[in-house]
Amino acid sequence: MASSGRAFIVGNTDGIGLALTRRLLREGWSVVGLSRRASSVEDAGYRHAVADVSAGDYRPALQSLLAREGPFDLCVYCAGIGELLDVNDLAGEAGVFRVNLIGAVETAAAVLPPMIASGRGHFIGLSSIGDGVWSDAPSYAASKAGLSSYLEGMALGLQSRGVRVTNLRLGFVDTKMAKSKLRPFMITTERAVEVIMKCLRRRPARLTYPKRMAALVWLLQLITSVRLWSA
Repeated sequence: MASSGRAFIVGNTDGIGLALTRRLLREGWSVVGLSRRASSVEDAGYRHAVADVSAGDYRPALQSLLAREGPFDLCVYCAGIGELLDVNDLAGEAGVFRVNLIGAVETAAAVLPPMIASGRGHFIGLSSIGDGVWSDAPSYAASKAGLSSYLEGMALGLQSRGVRVTNLRLGFVDTKMAKSKLRPFMITTERAVEVIMKCLRRRPARLTYPKRMAALVWLLQLITSVRLWSA
C-alpha cells in the first residue's frame, strides 16, 4: 500500500472513524467518508456522503457514490453498534447484525471488485476481541464473530489477486460504544488509529490488539464454554 492514496471510510463522524479520517488527511490521503449524518471535517481533500448502512437503499446509494468518487485504494469499515441485552425488548437485535455484519458485506461487495480488477487495494473491517459468546451482548458478539469469519475468509480468497483484507480485532476503545461497566485495557481512539496505520503498512489478514485483553477474553471464553457444557 502506498503512503497515500484514495480512502473510503464508512462510519466516520465520531470515534475511531473520525480520528482515522483526520489522520489520513494529515498524511496526504484523499478521503471520502460515509455515515448517517453530516461530518464536521473541513478539508480540501475530503468529501462526505450521508447514508445509513442498515437502510434498504444503502446498496444503490453506495453504488452511486462509487460511480462519482471511486475507485479506492483503501476502504475501512468502522460502522458498528451494540447494546447490552434486554430480555424484555429484543426488537433491536436484528439491527445490530444489519450494521455490524450486513453493512460490511454490502460495502465489501461494492468496493472490492474494482480493487480486484486493478490487482491492488486494501479492505479493513473493525471487528472485536469480543467476537465470541457473551450473555450480556449476544447480538454484538455474534455479529462481530460473523464479521471476523467473513473478513478472514475473504483475506484467503483474495490474497492471490493482489488485494488485502484485514480483520482488525480491537478491545475496548474509549468511544460511545464502550458501554460495559468493566473496561480493562481500554485504549484511546488515537491508539486505535495507530493500530490501523500498522495494518496499512503490514497488511495482515488478522491483527488483535491489545494482546493482554485478548488473553483475558480467552480465559473468560473458556469459563463460558464450561458453563455451556454443564447447562
